[in-house]
Amino acid sequence: MKAVIPAAGLGTRFLPATKAQPKEMLPVFDKPTIQYVVEEAVSSGIDDILIITGKGKRSIEDHFDRSFELEYFLRNSGKLDYLSEIESISEMADIYYVRQKDQRGLGDAIYCAKKHIDDEPFAVLLGDTITQSKIPCTKQLMNNFHKYGYSTIAIEEVDKEKIERYGIIKGEKIADSLYKIEELVEKPKIQDAPSNLGILGRYVLVPDIFDCIKGVSPGIGGEIQLTDAMRCLDEIYGCVFGGKTYDIGNKVDWLKSSVEIALKNEDAKDELREYLKELLK
Repeated sequence: MKAVIPAAGLGTRFLPATKAQPKEMLPVFDKPTIQYVVEEAVSSGIDDILIITGKGKRSIEDHFDRSFELEYFLRNSGKLDYLSEIESISEMADIYYVRQKDQRGLGDAIYCAKKHIDDEPFAVLLGDTITQSKIPCTKQLMNNFHKYGYSTIAIEEVDKEKIERYGIIKGEKIADSLYKIEELVEKPKIQDAPSNLGILGRYVLVPDIFDCIKGVSPGIGGEIQLTDAMRCLDEIYGCVFGGKTYDIGNKVDWLKSSVEIALKNEDAKDELREYLKELLK
């Protein structure tokens, strides 16, 4: 199965930090956000990845490419641990790129992958969401797809005050952590939300989605919404993700995510804990 990672957004909520660099390249502790996403795809058994980029996103391509001067310097300096880590980034998977020419929403970004997907089921991982679990989130969706044969999306319970940030589903629970989806609503008002189950940014979709995208009209913000397109699929399942999600959607959540991930790092956690204790006295 191939994977598509949309990373073409302008990152306006992170300005001025994103004026000259992609939001997806902002570091979460010691790695850019998009590297965590690519690693999840690879851990799920995917080695063919298409990243949807846009103007000003060249640094994403550079990050996953070879860096001969840096590798030469690290080798000659005897910094072999760093060298191994840097080399592994460019060897993780076959990564391809296509640009979304106009900012027309997530649905339009996915449509840019049509030729690359070649009429096969495929995974979608949003480039600004990190997930962590024993079985990768995308792998869980792939397992469910192979069992039922229908598109499957990851969902999770969303705090009431955050409902307006998410696509929200209504569905019939048919098994532990599995819903047959009956309705999808993009960023509803709290009073209009059919549930508190939000779409968290991981999907396995059948290629019929491309015809669905082509057939929908612009929705919220004048954009082609993937949520609207998914409504016309014959059948779709929602799998409740039981792991940890880091939403890099705004500055505060990004900062929280970086701190939480750093606190899990053996080399950083003790010093960081002491620093936070002193800071919060």
